[in-house]
Amino acid sequence: MTFIMPSIETLCQQASFLTSATQLGECPSDSGLEVAFAGRSNAGKSSALNVLTHARLARTSKTPGRTRLLNFFRLDDERRLVDLPGYGYAKVSLSLKQHWQQHLEAYLGGRQSLVGMVLLMDIRHPLTDFDRMLLNWSGACNMPLHVLLTKADKLSFGAAKTALFKVSSQLKQEFPNARVQLFSAPARQGIEQAQSVLADWLRLG
Repeated sequence: MTFIMPSIETLCQQASFLTSATQLGECPSDSGLEVAFAGRSNAGKSSALNVLTHARLARTSKTPGRTRLLNFFRLDDERRLVDLPGYGYAKVSLSLKQHWQQHLEAYLGGRQSLVGMVLLMDIRHPLTDFDRMLLNWSGACNMPLHVLLTKADKLSFGAAKTALFKVSSQLKQEFPNARVQLFSAPARQGIEQAQSVLADWLRLG
């Protein structure tokens, strides 16, 4: 019997919540393939995850910074997506922010199954200090990174293309391991392109 590898669309449609972790030791077994989603608390990360998976996996909130754990979502026995804690606007104590950052860095630096990162940036406010921190880390680790310029529907077509060109030019000069695209969850823009990146990293097809 010939085994047919499922498509990324099929796996995303059957995605389900696996577990949450506050630190590296609570994460699932470090095997298989994993793609992490990161971004500032107001970048639309949860909305992007939900539209990419055709499910309501990640909780969206009008209050930025609600994701305070590493949330793991199962695609199949060997593949997972990970929703990393949002950073920047969460109204929490400095000690808790430092706790998040410490364990986030431990996850990014110590997770062998991590094969790529999707970094979400609000197209109107790209390349923040936090974005650059993750870009620098991915470059140092030679980790593939794909940028989604979210909320592209908030700009006109011309303005969005201009923003894409500007960010793309900066990435080529400073962070050659990173790629970038336009994305909008409400307008369902850029979904196929983003899923194609996931399929490549997760070795589908």
